Amino acid sequence: MVVDVSRRRTADAGAEPPLTSLRERAAPAAIARIEGPAVIEVEDLTAYYGGFRALDDVSLQVPERQITALIGPSGCGKSTLLRCLNRMNDLVKTFRIEGRVTYRGIDLYGKGVDPVEVRRRIGMVFQKPNPFPKSIYENVAFGVKVNGIKGNVGEIVERSLRAAALWEDVHDKLDQSALALSGGQQQRLCIARALAVEPDVILMDEPCSSLDPIATLKIEDLMRELAKEYTIVIVTHNMQQAARVADYTAFLMMRPDRAGELVEFHDTDTLFTMPRDKRTEDYITGRFG
Repeated sequence: MVVDVSRRRTADAGAEPPLTSLRERAAPAAIARIEGPAVIEVEDLTAYYGGFRALDDVSLQVPERQITALIGPSGCGKSTLLRCLNRMNDLVKTFRIEGRVTYRGIDLYGKGVDPVEVRRRIGMVFQKPNPFPKSIYENVAFGVKVNGIKGNVGEIVERSLRAAALWEDVHDKLDQSALALSGGQQQRLCIARALAVEPDVILMDEPCSSLDPIATLKIEDLMRELAKEYTIVIVTHNMQQAARVADYTAFLMMRPDRAGELVEFHDTDTLFTMPRDKRTEDYITGRFG
């Protein structure tokens, strides 16, 4: 059984987020409600790698067509949380979760849900650009062909490259190797590859960590443009980047028992200018981390 996770856009923009009971249980000083509909809802999520508890009792909402940043010190569970959102952690044999992750009301870990379809609708862009050793065209077309997406492949490739702000750079050399592109171009190519399979949500795990400042700013500009059509969740260690691009920010940290916990979740302006938790203030002001 393949889960039907077709897109919903602005039709339900005025809908009330359904996690009232969750928010009543959460600490009101640390966890804010989002404005508008939630695309992904995480409720009481605890994640394990074997006997190691990587995340403990995390609850938050991911707002539609906005950028949510996950920040915190290394090892606090940011990437684990990100990968829980499209079941990428399923590839680790010892991984298991408690709690719920829902996408537009569908339990992503429910019986009969196809993880491959989940990953098509909730795409992933990794920390280091990872183009295939193929042509630029074949990189973008790969997922289209594998997933049997109907339509003119050439038009999809062009549309995806344009959406990733790469078309003008490569339109006359689509048959050349993707490995010949610069680091920033390779990352935009990977974004185009993710867009080609028509996702609803794009997850980005430190997408600029290996890029120079100019390439980083191009990717950040691209994220803001993509957020007009897609819901985006990023992991970043760059406080300035989170402040520049994110609408909402979640701060995680590792407890003394080494389990990652969500300390605070607010709109980005509030979290950076009026944090409710002393640990958040200490982190964003550089006192630790």
